[in-house]
Amino acid sequence: MQIVRSLDEQFARLHERSAALVRAVPPERLYWQPRTPDGRMPVYSCGEHVLRSAAAVEQTFGGITVNLWDDPFEWTLPETLPTPGHVITYLDESEATRRRAFALFRSDAELLQEIAAPSGEMRTLYSLVTETLVRAAHHQGQAFATFRLFSDERLPPV
Repeated sequence: MQIVRSLDEQFARLHERSAALVRAVPPERLYWQPRTPDGRMPVYSCGEHVLRSAAAVEQTFGGITVNLWDDPFEWTLPETLPTPGHVITYLDESEATRRRAFALFRSDAELLQEIAAPSGEMRTLYSLVTETLVRAAHHQGQAFATFRLFSDERLPPV
């Protein structure tokens, strides 16, 4: 269970860092969108990146546990989750979905089982889980980078 425990810890830290970031962002800056250098193309806000990170986790682990691979796009829009409190609630729901999936893993060997991914291809649980961790961490990193555009605050390590 060493690999399962390690992945579980990494996802838990990802969740805690996202929640800490959302709590640190002033509410009026949660969905503030910086502009690209040419000023034409908006980029995602801090809040949108946090939501994309959690949505990646929710989609993968919802797929693993109940074969529900829906893209959470519609219920993770800024209009649906307008305040930091709403975002924290969604982060907690996503984390609960992830925890339910990890509770099902009884050994590292189970990560080698193959399941049908949304694309229809067969994938090992390990490849799905690690790909999700990388994707979610990428979005979280982008959220922190956006946060740094309007704040010098240093967040405590999680």
